[in-house]
Amino acid sequence: MADENIISINIEDEMRSAYIDYSMSVIVSRALPDVRDGLKPVHRRVLYGMAELGLSYNRPYKKSARIVGEVLGKYHPHGDSSVYDTMVRMAQPWSLRYMLVDGQGNFGSIDGDSPAAMRYTEARMKEIAGEMLSDIKKNTVDFEPNFDDSLKEPSVLPSRIPNLLLNGSSGIAVGMATNMAPHNMNEVCEAIIAYIENPDIEMSELTDIVKGPDFPTGAIIYGYDGVKKALETGRGRVVMRAVTAFETIGNGREQIVVTEIPYMVNKANMIEKTADLVNEKKIEGISAIRDESDKSGIRIVYELKKDAVPDVVLNHLFKQTALQSSFSVNNIALVKGRPKTLNLYDLIHHYVEHRHEVIIRRTQFELDEAERRLHILEGYLKALDNLDEVIALIRASKDGEIARAELIAKFEFSEIQAKAILDMRLQRLTGLEREKIIEEHKEVVALVEDLRDILARRERQMDIIKNDLIEVKEKYGDERRSRIEYNADDLDIEDLIEDKEMVITISHEGYIKRTPLIDYKSQGRGGVGSRGASSKDDDFTEHMFVASNHNYLLLFTNLGRVYWQKVFRLPEGSKTAKGRPLQNLLNIREGEKVQAVICTKNLNDQDYINNHYLMMLTERGIVKKTVLEAYSRPRRDGINAININEGDKLFNVMLTDGQNDVVIATRMGMATRFDESNVRSMGRGATGVRGIILKGEEDRVVGMACISKEEIEAQTKSLMVISENGYGKRTDLEEYPCRTNRGGKGLKAMQVTDKTGKLASLFSVEESDDLIVITKEGITIRTAVSNFRIMGRATQGVKAIRLNDSDEISSVEIVPILEEEETEENTTPENSTEEGNASDTPTNENDSNEEESSEE
Repeated sequence: MADENIISINIEDEMRSAYIDYSMSVIVSRALPDVRDGLKPVHRRVLYGMAELGLSYNRPYKKSARIVGEVLGKYHPHGDSSVYDTMVRMAQPWSLRYMLVDGQGNFGSIDGDSPAAMRYTEARMKEIAGEMLSDIKKNTVDFEPNFDDSLKEPSVLPSRIPNLLLNGSSGIAVGMATNMAPHNMNEVCEAIIAYIENPDIEMSELTDIVKGPDFPTGAIIYGYDGVKKALETGRGRVVMRAVTAFETIGNGREQIVVTEIPYMVNKANMIEKTADLVNEKKIEGISAIRDESDKSGIRIVYELKKDAVPDVVLNHLFKQTALQSSFSVNNIALVKGRPKTLNLYDLIHHYVEHRHEVIIRRTQFELDEAERRLHILEGYLKALDNLDEVIALIRASKDGEIARAELIAKFEFSEIQAKAILDMRLQRLTGLEREKIIEEHKEVVALVEDLRDILARRERQMDIIKNDLIEVKEKYGDERRSRIEYNADDLDIEDLIEDKEMVITISHEGYIKRTPLIDYKSQGRGGVGSRGASSKDDDFTEHMFVASNHNYLLLFTNLGRVYWQKVFRLPEGSKTAKGRPLQNLLNIREGEKVQAVICTKNLNDQDYINNHYLMMLTERGIVKKTVLEAYSRPRRDGINAININEGDKLFNVMLTDGQNDVVIATRMGMATRFDESNVRSMGRGATGVRGIILKGEEDRVVGMACISKEEIEAQTKSLMVISENGYGKRTDLEEYPCRTNRGGKGLKAMQVTDKTGKLASLFSVEESDDLIVITKEGITIRTAVSNFRIMGRATQGVKAIRLNDSDEISSVEIVPILEEEETEENTTPENSTEEGNASDTPTNENDSNEEESSEE
């Protein structure tokens, strides 16, 4: 017996059937809005329930719990939180562009605060919500049984306003989701009117009217491509930015003030996350954050540090915080019970079709009512024409039923007319009332003719829809809140940064900064210098170079790896500022330190990167040439640039065009010159070939210069050397003959003595250049290259900077002279007899003893 009640079912079929039923229930009855009124079932039930309670905009508020109970008990058999949360959202000015519920009490905040419990709050409908329910009792929409078949509820609202376009919608169904943006009432109504006047209107004409979304929180729509795509296809990404302004406060500092934030952004969470980023040093330049928002509006203040650049800080805020957010438009709505992706034209078309059906059904309902009234009025008039006989018949009748039957039989009244005559008050028999009946009859006759004309002519029906929209627009329309920056997609952070020359310094401990070149004022040769970067006892400035803010930096480390960074992204500081650790900017590995930096304006120019090379040199004299294109794809974690032998490390890298002469100098004062074409181009993973032979283990490479053929022919370049003790000189290129082969011991570049110290640096210079020298103790001096005379290769040179006994030269950089730079007076006259200038008039005694080393 038990076996007879068991039915075998394939589990796959059962799961498939059950899941389809569940997913369709979620899609149709929960998560997706109807294209006609833009409402999900719960929203529709809340509004209908409030209407049934008589909570119109001009009636007293009622407790939210009363409303929720009404909706739960009659129409929505789910949790009370779903109903209350829905009603709360419809009452929040930051959630809906045009609110449908008028809330009284705590309905939450834009900071994410929860609303008060439903027993504490009160609500009623907004006036505009009444437009959603307009004419609902005139058979304009279908009604369906509620969950227990005890009542009827509307399957859709008449929706005199295009709610789906005005307020948008969002929801997650099974296998699909919708996210529709709100729009401006004036624009939407004008677009629908334009469609009614020309159903074949082009999409471009509609998008000229509906500019784009109009969010309740305002903000700026940043760029138009995503907006246009969303309007035309139903899918697109709309970028939103906060409305900001710069203000100067009493102490001369600047602050960024935010007055509007992107849609659906939690203000309190945004401020908290921004504070965390500031504390973690991921956003720099902000000293304080304050939320000064009140009932009058949003006001968030970011107070900046004294040396912060407001534009840079603001762009970091846009990039790393919710001050810039995106709204992914996905216009999926139910069309005849089926989910469909809709563009602007489709949304307007389906709304107009819905209103067209509502107008027809309303007109038919009003016509039926008018014809019913006309029929009664015609009975009244006929009875009045035979008044005495009618009265006599009624008086002679035994009861009402007999009187009704007699009236029908004698005067051919209908059942309705006979009943109406019997129900008529004696007051209606007076002459004045008779005139009123005649007048009403004329009006009803005219109304019937008009309603029949409406039903017969589509253009009349469309005019009614158009007039409704005009009325709605005049009553509820307002100015656009979200401003659109159409060309914003083409903007970059770089466009807000002045492309000025900066001095980039990197310390021995790995601290980096940029300082305006103008801060390094020119001094005379032999000066005592000025205080540069403050440093610890064991730290000193190791690298200095000049680049513009928009340059790309390729930073090469001692381990042969390369990293990328834009100059303007480096922390800006004064000459005395310490800077910021490189580890905070780059994913440098443990034990790595920057050895060389290449500046280039563009890594996307294929012609440029395929016809330029990077010439690399290690401390043990190994050279390698690789095409720049191999390093043109920036990666966050860097890439291998050269294979380094054990015991060696990368010394320097220079950018060439493949036709340069290369000069290499060693610590022992030797230098060699060879044609770059003698080094073939290699891949990133190659080690390279020998460039110069060193003199013992203490010797190492200290200088490198690459001179183009044009510079050689024009004789605009000379070679400059600086020793560890601060001596320097210039020498003509002609004194360094170009060897056909690389890899020799080289020629003497400087007479190295205890007085001069070992060779510290070699580089090529022009007469118009300036020289910046930095010592290990952080002293800097800037002087003109023209202050140094041309001398022979084997001479000692002249004093470039006076050093303390324990100090040494750590870095030297050549910079161009700027016309606007202020020139200071020499701190020490050139004819000084101090020891520091004792070698200003060098002898050539060493020139005759010069020994050339043979090339190998």
